Amino acid sequence: MNATPPRAGTPRRFDVAVQGAGVVGQTLALLLARDRLRVALVGGPRGTDAPDVRAYALNSASRELLRSVRAWPEADANDQHASPITPVSAMQVWGDDGGELKFSANDQGSEALTWIVDVPALEQRLSDAVGFQGGIERLTETPAAALTVVCEGKRSQTREQLGLAFDVRPYAHKAVAARLRCERPHGGVARQWFAQGEVMALLPLGGAEGNSVALVWSVPAEQANLWLQSDPSVLAQAVQARSANTLGTLHMESPAQAWPLELSRAQRWITRNATGGVALAGDAAHAMHPLAGQGLNVGLADAAELARVLHEREYWRDLGDLKLLRRYERARAAEVGAMGWITDGLFGLFAHDDSRVQALRNWGLNSFNRSGPVKRWLARQAMGQAA
Repeated sequence: MNATPPRAGTPRRFDVAVQGAGVVGQTLALLLARDRLRVALVGGPRGTDAPDVRAYALNSASRELLRSVRAWPEADANDQHASPITPVSAMQVWGDDGGELKFSANDQGSEALTWIVDVPALEQRLSDAVGFQGGIERLTETPAAALTVVCEGKRSQTREQLGLAFDVRPYAHKAVAARLRCERPHGGVARQWFAQGEVMALLPLGGAEGNSVALVWSVPAEQANLWLQSDPSVLAQAVQARSANTLGTLHMESPAQAWPLELSRAQRWITRNATGGVALAGDAAHAMHPLAGQGLNVGLADAAELARVLHEREYWRDLGDLKLLRRYERARAAEVGAMGWITDGLFGLFAHDDSRVQALRNWGLNSFNRSGPVKRWLARQAMGQAA
């Protein structure tokens, strides 16, 4: 959908301006428009110079949120092998010295542990939903609004202009992503390996019976750069070796992409500008290592919580009231901080090359795998089910 050009005469006053038209920004816009707020969505769709090879692992909470705004991609009944949604029936995690951890959707009494969602399909479904929502207007420049929500990503210029400090601790790793075709079907199983200080995940694609996977491999930056410059078969062979031929022979289906990894978080999520209140959401507020697959789930939870706070505000309170926005900030700070701590701790634990630490972490994986109640609790947390 094309952005609306500026209108002549008196500028239109919006209730909320959402800066950033990614998954979190579009979802938030849809949630707010559902409450009959006048929403400006600023920014166009992602560029199409290179295919997007990412895939998101979305939990139950994110799935229900996207369904509530009619933006959950649905499988094509006529072509299950091209499905943009793949339910994860099980998850297998291997350590670097015999440690192993397994989760099963059946054990949790759920249809899936999580869902692997093709990024382009999700973005297109969101864009279609926005196009049908009369309360949202796409713009190229940010208008005056009672509340501005910044969803521009980790390198948000608006956040910097507002003077909102963003603490960044870079990792010495990059995430390498690609799509691979497997000799054997993945069976709806998400697989992850912790070895040599690296974390590699193979996420199932193409529906429950598919035989394609999305690779996310956290490796030292030098290795990532080398793979990007090498023949694609070199990376495919490396993945096949690290996965111990679990899925048979692997072939690249897309060029590899890579991006630097970091643990980052805004010190403050709210402030004011010349026209009203400002709040950060999604990657503009936080970023973490992808090893737990919770990045987008956390961002969508930001959108859901901000929409809830605005929906439940006192009738006399302005949308940009800082006391109101602090409710959102407080509600999200604890969860985001905890998830960042967990992912950082796991990354540091498996990056440690001391043999005693190696033995301890693999013993921990095996022990945890046998601990029924605690294991079930952790699985439900990752699935977005609080109970």
